[in-house]
Formats: sequence, structure tokens, C-alpha cells
Amino acid sequence: MLRSLQSPDLERQLLRRSVMALSAGRDTCDGCHRTPLLGERVHRYEGGRTLCELCKRERREQPVDSRVVHGGEHGTTVRITDQRPERERNRRSRRRTADRAA
Repeated sequence: MLRSLQSPDLERQLLRRSVMALSAGRDTCDGCHRTPLLGERVHRYEGGRTLCELCKRERREQPVDSRVVHGGEHGTTVRITDQRPERERNRRSRRRTADRAA
């Protein structure tokens, strides 16, 4: 028989599930267990250990890899570029300049 969840139990389970999903995709330091800030460097050592910039100072060995921590939107943003031919871009640019001068 299934036990029906009361509202507080359901809310707690949903919250726990969402927190676990968020923490699964982020980097954490194996030394101090904190989440490095965006723009901070993290260093990976042999054996897969990852350390933040602060904990790296305690190690004498050189890291195998170092990288900058990016936000979740990194790599999914779109850069809009002007795909018109050069001739048309210059013509529109000259028109705007003439309109501003008038």
C-alpha cells in the first residue's frame, strides 16, 4: 500500500530533490568543500582531486589541469553577427551618419 504524502512531506522531498540536482552539476573543492565563485580558478590534480585557488597553496605538486569556473549559461549564449554583404552594411552606415548630421 502506498503512503500518501502530506503537504509538508511533499514540499520537503521536492526541495531536497531540487537541491541535489543543483549540487550535482557544480564544482566543489575537495579540500574545503566550498563551491568556487564564478571567475575563480580550480585546479585538478592526478587522481582526480579538484582544489580551489585557496587550497592550492597547500600543495607543492603542480596541477594536471587548471580552468576558470563559468556560469551555467556558458556555451549556450548566441552571438548575433551581421550577415549582410559588406556593400550593404557600408551603405546603411553612411545613411545613419547622414541622418544624425541633419
